[in-house]
Amino acid sequence: MASPVTPPRGMRDFLPADKARRERVLGLIRGVYRAHGFDEIETPVMEDASRLHAGLGGDNEKLAFAVMKRALTTDALREAASPLDLADLGLRFDLTVPLARFYASNRAQLPSVFRAIQIAPVWRAERPQKGRFRQFVQCDIDIIGEPGVIAEIELISATSSALAVLGIPGCTIRINDRRLLTSMLTALGFAAEAHAEVLISLDKLDKIGTAGVLDELRERGHAADAIEALSAVPAFAAFGAEAASATVSEGHHAPAAGGALTADSIAALLPAGVDEQALADLAAIAAAVGGTAPLVFDPFLVRGMGYYTGPIFEVAHPELGYSLGGGGRYDGMIGRFLGADVPATGFSLGFERLIDLVELPADEGEGDAALVYDRDVAPADLLALQRQLVAEGARVRLVKRPKNLKSVLDQLAVDGFARFATVSAASGADASALDWRPLERGA
Repeated sequence: MASPVTPPRGMRDFLPADKARRERVLGLIRGVYRAHGFDEIETPVMEDASRLHAGLGGDNEKLAFAVMKRALTTDALREAASPLDLADLGLRFDLTVPLARFYASNRAQLPSVFRAIQIAPVWRAERPQKGRFRQFVQCDIDIIGEPGVIAEIELISATSSALAVLGIPGCTIRINDRRLLTSMLTALGFAAEAHAEVLISLDKLDKIGTAGVLDELRERGHAADAIEALSAVPAFAAFGAEAASATVSEGHHAPAAGGALTADSIAALLPAGVDEQALADLAAIAAAVGGTAPLVFDPFLVRGMGYYTGPIFEVAHPELGYSLGGGGRYDGMIGRFLGADVPATGFSLGFERLIDLVELPADEGEGDAALVYDRDVAPADLLALQRQLVAEGARVRLVKRPKNLKSVLDQLAVDGFARFATVSAASGADASALDWRPLERGA
């Protein structure tokens, strides 16, 4: 019985036309990021297993693909207390953990404020579904070494510009701050040790609604007074009112504020006693980018990564039930490697989710040419013709003339070639003497 020839579940092959389209879109994103002063780096696809499971990646650590140690013995298999005891490496599940390790390794050769681009595949043992794969590309920009909100402002500006260049309308950037979330929970009466669990429940607002969140908090035994106080928070109550009159799509919290975002307008949605610096920082970000990026304050935007320490953000699209990207400040992560905190913040676009929204103009490729040659043409003449055309900037394909020429010409058109010429033994090696004919695009 023949072996299956399909890719592993949750992973994909890309045909030439698909690959070319992906590379064009990635080129546009790279161009925008470089124009905003970021430099591209590359890190290995694997990291030490201990680093990938150091508590930096939240729930994604549970989805990491482990790489087994070499030369394992049966004794080692028997003695292993868990599967991870058999692994020393793993495939990266995001680009942030590798960046933190990269910076710790190379900081002496980097500027004091480092702006990084990483565009590369990552792997997670997900359950494959629409918009979710086991291998996918992330497009990250990060700023390391800048403690002020100018870093968040630069990231939001560059990301908004990338979305604009890609022609994806209707996106909003939802913003919150982990300091607001934790100070709000403290003000409501939730114990500090309960914050992580409460935030997990709040992160489900768009899936189970306010009633579901309150029920879950009660089932987990959180303080009744704190739960009652949460239900009275203006933004929480407003979310419940909106959900009662309309279905709340997965991945989209109900809008919490309209108009200009200021410290006062944000504070009006929250209980007294929230972090004043966080309010000021969000107001400063909104004042800087509000005219160019559609910013919306979302008081219950959590983002699952426990390493976030300040502003957090997500890209929402009205036609999708999931975000197109997100990020935030993670000042404590690099300190895990260096022993001292280094300010850092990043923004990631999910390439697989946004590429289907991009409508690219046709790739004209007017110089792309195919040479359809007879069997008796001297190879030296063919190569001479090809070299002349390549020197002029053309993409050139050599095609042996088949019996059914039409099918070959149709495929050349699909592959993006704009013209072709037939080459016989009598044609010689002068490209300018060839009789060029156009290929019909889309044939």
